[in-house]
Amino acid sequence: MIESEIAQAQEFAVSLAWEAGTLLRERFDGPRDVNHKGVIYLVTDADRASEALIAAAIRERFPEHLLLAEEGSTGAIGRGAWRWVVDPLDGTTNFAHRYPHFATSIALEYDGEVVVGAVYDPMRDEMFDAAKGMGARLNGTPIVVTTQTALLSSLLATGFPYDLTARDESSRLWVRFNDQTQGVRRDGAAALNLCYVAAGRLDGYWERPVQPWDKAAGALIASEAGALVTGLVGTPFKVEDDGVIAANPELHRAVLTEILAEIG
Repeated sequence: MIESEIAQAQEFAVSLAWEAGTLLRERFDGPRDVNHKGVIYLVTDADRASEALIAAAIRERFPEHLLLAEEGSTGAIGRGAWRWVVDPLDGTTNFAHRYPHFATSIALEYDGEVVVGAVYDPMRDEMFDAAKGMGARLNGTPIVVTTQTALLSSLLATGFPYDLTARDESSRLWVRFNDQTQGVRRDGAAALNLCYVAAGRLDGYWERPVQPWDKAAGALIASEAGALVTGLVGTPFKVEDDGVIAANPELHRAVLTEILAEIG
């Protein structure tokens, strides 16, 4: 019964991510209302419109499910086995500056474990999705992580906190990895970083802090593509934790070793 529900939820998540992403694409070149949640932490009218669309669809289809969404939308009240974790626009700063690298991310948990994930990049028309135990896909085609094991031959990605006073750890790790790899990318969309690991476009990714809605769907997709996904210091992955590493298991060990050597 649970397997059937997960399959239906996966189809729903993919369709909904596509619909919300299409809304973002249609608004990309138009006027936008940009507000600040912090000094450089932005939210736009597109974030809110995308989240409203997603939240309404979830409430109609799954009224008994909980909902955790970046801009504050909620679902059923109380405790429940099923919870949706949603970022209506991952990469808001990019979107606000008309930098075409952002996505809609939708995940579903069952008893605290992510079982469905869909991440849609509307500017490239790329849908990444996965269901627990069923592998990961890009536009319906199976994807797998790279087999790269050497840091010196790898391409990594990371992100930085919105809190400008809390960037020391991120900066130190950036320098450490930039000196030991072919390159480190910082492109402002955690969900896509995880999906790019899944698709073999990146060899690995780390970041702290990163919010539940930024990583829930992408972490499942990366894991189903063969990545080892953990917390920043190697602890088992949990959506609520504030850090993440994703890479194939051998490269993951190399990344984790360097992180622990730098931050302890």
